[in-house]
Amino acid sequence: MPAVEHGGKWKMVELVIRNYWWPEVTREVGQYMERCDLCQWMKNRTEEVAGKLKLGEVPEKPWTHISVDFITKLLIVAGKDTILVACDQLSKMAHFIVTIEGTTVKGLARLFRDNV
Repeated sequence: MPAVEHGGKWKMVELVIRNYWWPEVTREVGQYMERCDLCQWMKNRTEEVAGKLKLGEVPEKPWTHISVDFITKLLIVAGKDTILVACDQLSKMAHFIVTIEGTTVKGLARLFRDNV
C-alpha cells in the first residue's frame, strides 16, 4: 500500500480496490491499518482540543509557596544518603539539606524548620 496515502480507513480501502479485490478486503485492510505504526501516528484524532493553558497564581512574597522533593539512593557520605530539596516557587531559590532515607516525619520537620 502506498505509504504516502495514509488517510482514513475507507480511503485506504478505496485505494486498494482500485487495483485489487478479494473476499473480506475491507476487514483485512482495516486490520493492516490497526497494526501499522505510521497509520496510528497519522490518523485524525476525534477528541476535543484541550484549550489554552491557564496561568497559576504568582506568589506575592518569597517562601509562601514551596515545593519539596527528595533525591534518594545516593552513595553514603558521612552517614547521609538522601538530599531534601526545598524550592521557593517565586524566586526559584533552593535549599539542599543532607539527611538519611529513614528520617522520621518529626526529624524532617526539624530539618525543614532549621534549614529553610
